[in-house]
Amino acid sequence: MKTVQISLNSIDKVKSFVNDISKFDYDFDLVSGRYVIDAKSIMGIFSLDLSKPIDLNIHVEDNIDEIMETLQPYLI
Repeated sequence: MKTVQISLNSIDKVKSFVNDISKFDYDFDLVSGRYVIDAKSIMGIFSLDLSKPIDLNIHVEDNIDEIMETLQPYLI
């Protein structure tokens, strides 16, 4: 598992983020405080405080380079 910090501070960013990570067949979790939600869930993302950076847990063993390249616009 790899953890990175991301910023999703606009509605358009949330939509494009979900579209980008939905292409991968891995589990992604967003962690904000004590809340952990599925990163592929738009409704779940909007339940978080998007004004602060959010931890993204990527549950993957290989292929991390392609995922990190896709996540580049959202990384802090």
